[in-house]
Amino acid sequence: MPSLENLIQQFEAGARAVSAVVERVSGLAPALDYAVALCARKEACELLASGCELPLSEGADRLCDEKQQKVMAAPNLPADQLNTLRHACEQNGIVLTDRPLRDHLAGIDVGLTVADYGIAETGTLVIDSRSEAVRLASMISEIHIALLPISRIRATADHLISELRGMMTGAAAYLAFITGASRTADIERVLAIGVHGPLELHILLMEEW
Repeated sequence: MPSLENLIQQFEAGARAVSAVVERVSGLAPALDYAVALCARKEACELLASGCELPLSEGADRLCDEKQQKVMAAPNLPADQLNTLRHACEQNGIVLTDRPLRDHLAGIDVGLTVADYGIAETGTLVIDSRSEAVRLASMISEIHIALLPISRIRATADHLISELRGMMTGAAAYLAFITGASRTADIERVLAIGVHGPLELHILLMEEW
């Protein structure tokens, strides 16, 4: 059986090979700082109201400003850490939404999820996605950030068989296997990123949880 450090290195190599950004962090606090900083420095992805580039009335100007809020979602974060994240978001002008994510058709900048397991062989995340909010956060956000405790990395999918069986109990079981950012080459064999999901996948390997 490979050592934990070898598993981490193999996971990092596999994930980076499919364009994921992989960083090691010491715990949850720096992981949340990373997420807020990444969201703060990106351009807001919400759809613009038509005509915002024209001279407008005061009321219309406010509408255009409101359309440009940055939105983050963290549906499976523990409640105490969610409060910490909300405070950091407020300080940086970011909305940490608690609304149903299907209401955010104008765009979600960052979806923050906690992965259940990682597969070192392929750099794959395994996420229990029976919650609609978790599914949407990992699929419709412009950037998906996944927190993965290093203790949850396994060598191959075969080493996860018993855990996967446990996770698939119940009628509404839904598991997501995520390897890299969304991509397709269906259109004229030209590789396109973000067609079916996030433009970027960031994986934060946490030493403590």
